[in-house]
Amino acid sequence: MGQTFTGLLRAVRARTGQGGGGTARPEPTAALRLCGGYLAGLAAGGPMSDARQTRLVSAIGGLTSACGTDGDELFDALLRTGQRALEAGGETETRLALDIADEATGLRPRSKGAWRLRGSALDALGRRDEAVLAYERHLTLQQNPAAAEDVARRIATLKDLNACLHEAAGLLPDEDGTRLRALHNAPAGQARTAFAEVVRRRTAEGGGLADPAVRRLTTLYAAHRRLLDRDRMADPLLGGAEPVGVTGLRRLVAGRSVCLVAAAPRIADEERDPDSPLGRLIDGYDLVVRCDALPSAARRTDLHALTLRGDTPWTGPAWDRRAGTRMVFGDPLPHWRRSLRARLVAGAQDHVADATLRHPLDDPALLGEDGWGPRTGTAFTVLRLLDFLDAADRLDLIGFGLPGQLLPRERQWVTARATHEDETEMRTALR
Repeated sequence: MGQTFTGLLRAVRARTGQGGGGTARPEPTAALRLCGGYLAGLAAGGPMSDARQTRLVSAIGGLTSACGTDGDELFDALLRTGQRALEAGGETETRLALDIADEATGLRPRSKGAWRLRGSALDALGRRDEAVLAYERHLTLQQNPAAAEDVARRIATLKDLNACLHEAAGLLPDEDGTRLRALHNAPAGQARTAFAEVVRRRTAEGGGLADPAVRRLTTLYAAHRRLLDRDRMADPLLGGAEPVGVTGLRRLVAGRSVCLVAAAPRIADEERDPDSPLGRLIDGYDLVVRCDALPSAARRTDLHALTLRGDTPWTGPAWDRRAGTRMVFGDPLPHWRRSLRARLVAGAQDHVADATLRHPLDDPALLGEDGWGPRTGTAFTVLRLLDFLDAADRLDLIGFGLPGQLLPRERQWVTARATHEDETEMRTALR
């Protein structure tokens, strides 16, 4: 941010008496010193390219400007800065959010916003027992029951996570049991990896899944994974749609004929013709699946799948075209959540695939296949998932014999499993 960034850092230091000739004023809180330290670290790290960090820096500027104003304006700027730090998502920023929340609760012990910020920061850092206490303090101050629903739901989720680990540890009265007990207050990634390692080791030993204790352990692991990934926000923020997990998706396709239609210009051109044989063919399926950008000529879309690439904001068309179920693939989890909340359009879908389905190919709780990599196409991802569920009565590809619809390795996979190909209809049958 160049000179603007340097000027902001100088202003923060002046407000806190760190600028050499500056004089400390009574109105700034200790949070400004924390923000100054954060800005100094950013300056040492070189140019910024993360939009979330840019928003945080802007919030720090607002907090600096609010010093000397009335107490409410200053406190609102403080909470806003803490929220922007939390949204930035990095460990350094999350710890800054927690430090700001501690400052805010000290300044105003009865601020429900400050206690919620503290709970969210502790939650993000994996300090779940402390997060529950902060969330519960928020609830005692919250007078609006509707506004408290998502916090109450998150408290229940954290308690369920603890119950899963407690029961799993009870199945393993040894060092693995001790290790599992410690995971409740560990960052989500660490907890996920360590629990998975214990399950793999126990499954490989002795009788494996023939052992009832090992089977119960794997069930608890799957439940723990789902709870770690479960969205924290209330369902209305999913565009009014109902979340659907693996079981719900299997019910959606069970016993039905399913076709996956290629996003090829030739397909779109033929569908524009109301008398098109291809259009009539597609209409004959119980469930029509389309991927990425939906063509305006599409007659029907029962399941729409798309992929978020890394933490890059979605740049494609708005998700406002009608689809029965919307399925979004992507990582990391915080970016996936933010994208859904920002891009889903109320009324444009009845169901939304939940976080347990956001990366099915390499998720050990689902396929767990190695080697596909981040370039794997949306169409192949949803195809491989539907094939793995093994619930559809019929699974066909329409138009995927056309150039550019599949990567070479994806095409090899399809060719090896195809039971029938019809070039006239551009149809490939997998089952």
